[in-house]
Amino acid sequence: MDPTNRGPEDYGHGTGRPGEDAGRRRQSRDPLMPDLGHQTPQARTVQLISGDFLLTVNPVDGSEIEPCRPGERPAAPVRRTAAQRVERERAAAPPVPPGPPAPQMPLLERGEERERLVRLLARGRSVCLTGPGGSGRTALLDAVAADCATLAPDGVVRLSGYKRTATELLYGLFEAVCSAPLHRPDREGLLALVRGIGAVVVVDDLELGGAALQELLDATPECAFLLAVTPEVSAPGAEANLEEVFLTGLGRGASIELMEHVVERTLTDEEANWAGDLWFESEGLPLRFVQAGALLRQRDDLRAGQEEFDGNEDDPADAPFGPAEPAGTPLPSLGEGAAPAALLASRLSESARETLRFAVALGGEVPHQAHLPALVGDTHADAALGELALSGLLSPAGSRYRLAAGALAQLEASGYDESAEAHARSAAQHYAWWAGHPSVTPERAVAEADALLASMTRLIPGETAGQASVAVLLARSAAPGFAAGMQWGAWEKTLRAGQEAARIAGEVAEEAYFHHELGVLALCTGHLDRARAELEASIGMRGALADKPGAVAGRRALALVADLSGEPVHSAMAGEEPGLRHDAAVSPPGGTPAAKPLFPRTEASATLVTRQSPSPASASEGRLGVLRGARRNLVAVGAGALLAAVLGTVVTLGATSGSEDPDGQNVTTEQSADEDDNDNGLPADEPADDPATGASEDDRSGTPSASSSGSPSTSDSPSPETSDPGTKPGTNTPSSEGPSSDDPPTHSPSPTKKPTKTPTTGPTESDSPSETPSDTPTTSPDPTETTTEPDTSNSASGPVETVGASATESPAEAPTVA
Repeated sequence: MDPTNRGPEDYGHGTGRPGEDAGRRRQSRDPLMPDLGHQTPQARTVQLISGDFLLTVNPVDGSEIEPCRPGERPAAPVRRTAAQRVERERAAAPPVPPGPPAPQMPLLERGEERERLVRLLARGRSVCLTGPGGSGRTALLDAVAADCATLAPDGVVRLSGYKRTATELLYGLFEAVCSAPLHRPDREGLLALVRGIGAVVVVDDLELGGAALQELLDATPECAFLLAVTPEVSAPGAEANLEEVFLTGLGRGASIELMEHVVERTLTDEEANWAGDLWFESEGLPLRFVQAGALLRQRDDLRAGQEEFDGNEDDPADAPFGPAEPAGTPLPSLGEGAAPAALLASRLSESARETLRFAVALGGEVPHQAHLPALVGDTHADAALGELALSGLLSPAGSRYRLAAGALAQLEASGYDESAEAHARSAAQHYAWWAGHPSVTPERAVAEADALLASMTRLIPGETAGQASVAVLLARSAAPGFAAGMQWGAWEKTLRAGQEAARIAGEVAEEAYFHHELGVLALCTGHLDRARAELEASIGMRGALADKPGAVAGRRALALVADLSGEPVHSAMAGEEPGLRHDAAVSPPGGTPAAKPLFPRTEASATLVTRQSPSPASASEGRLGVLRGARRNLVAVGAGALLAAVLGTVVTLGATSGSEDPDGQNVTTEQSADEDDNDNGLPADEPADDPATGASEDDRSGTPSASSSGSPSTSDSPSPETSDPGTKPGTNTPSSEGPSSDDPPTHSPSPTKKPTKTPTTGPTESDSPSETPSDTPTTSPDPTETTTEPDTSNSASGPVETVGASATESPAEAPTVA
């Protein structure tokens, strides 16, 4: 390669020559560290089988779940061979710390317990090994597991019980013995599979007891368990049928011998006396003597450095008082030997101390050595893990390291937790980037699950601005990896922590995503009620946010819940858009109106205009039927009714002000006449009725009224206005020079008589114009209005328009209101 002029192969694109891999590139040296130089995009969705369901892990809109079709059902799990089990166990072991190898510690004064444990396991009995933290339980388990490698047909299975439930341990046992890629059996299938497993199961740091432990033992009758617990764990019940072995401290001689193995030299008399006092103080716990030996080794390194510094000075014989005695480092005090974590940390490098601060912030979880350079900010920070291991401050826990027993409390008392919030936030931001990187596989994400959960949990209270949002980002990035890795326990913890953080931060979209994932998880585990509650909450939130893809995914999962529960599946659950069910017009819930038209109503004549004399009850039912119509017309109908009532009342009150007889005032004029009308012969006002008799013009002339036709008007729309306000369409226009010979005589009301108001019945709807004789002059501007008769009186009061009908009028004589 040319370092100056780089070719395409330098950027991972290949040379383009046939036969060569275009994506050839050098892989990352560390299996847990993503290749940052060449990011190869890959599919972010993973499909796996969970029981009878096909689960598609979608990190964008949420996971989708559906019944598994017959052709997609996985094959039966296959048992691993002995070589495959050994290879898997080697890969699951914690990584070897960089730096000089640590000395191998002998197993002192544990021969009797070792033989007893092997003898009980060979008989198929399960044993509970109880001892305090730092008593050497892990070292004894390693020795017993090596002795029992050939006792069971499925070999020895090593599991970590730290923060694990009985169900998670059962799934761990299944994965260690059987090979089932992308297949996680349901509860019934799991119990059927583990029932036939015959292995020696070694569980370290178990936190189960009582009924949960009994559940684990009952599910695996062909397995012999070796369980390591602390005295704080609740004791198993009498029905557990467990043999219990207690671990005590080492003797004084064995403790001093162990310290000499750590220091790799013989102790001086002063150091031996100090070790004897420490043995009495620590009750012979092996971990305390390992840490005490680390203190003596650090003391030797300090003295060697001091002697080297003194050797570089001038000849001490030239000093006026002779050569000075070497300034030796004193032995630690008894209290420092019993709680040596702070003193050990003070003599480590700055990278090691910063690593301890991250471990304290994460609740004792030590980040993987591949993450330390990015977290600490030092390219050689991975060597800090070796320093901590040599100092006795680390303890293996599954595939990772934790702080040794008691070290967390000692470091917190020494002030290593002062910046815990800042360190936890930095770790969360780093893990959020790392977990979302395309090159990080689900298996690698699962290996760091405890550290990710610890950093997330530390930020959940959200006391500092932005902490909850960082926790949401980490949960959003890590949850799909845990789901694809089929670790339901870590997946659920991440989702619940993310949901709480999203609620605190006010991120509704992310909270809806976590609710959806919790619903899918509950559906996978068979908790239908919990799944329904979570999915309904997610659908409601996403509906408020107009998140259509997410809402559709939630409704599909909710439809599956309803199907499994035996409930009817609503159309919305099956993926129908929510707006379609509300926008479409629906039939009136109260049925059709009671008023029946003379002509049958069809689809083609939905707006047919008919005439009928409705009763008051039928008119009222007709209005109610309109109001029960389509939702889009409710506002228009209400506004029109209100406007008609107001106008009818106002105009009617004004119309009755010029009437002489209240009982005979039924028709008023629709247009006022000006002074020019009198000059042209058109009367200014002409009463419609005879004041003396109260009879209308139609009654006197014998013309049939509109009410006799039997066809009322029920039109819903106003008629168009004519060009001439004084001309009615379809009638003869009277001459402008004077009134027609057929006009009735004029009657002027008495000027001293005060008109009275006539009670009205309110506005009445009409569909068709009223029929009037063609020779009657009108001044109505609307063809749907009733016939108007000009008043020839010279009264000063002007005519008033009205749309209301009196109580004595027929419905056909009432004017039409748009």
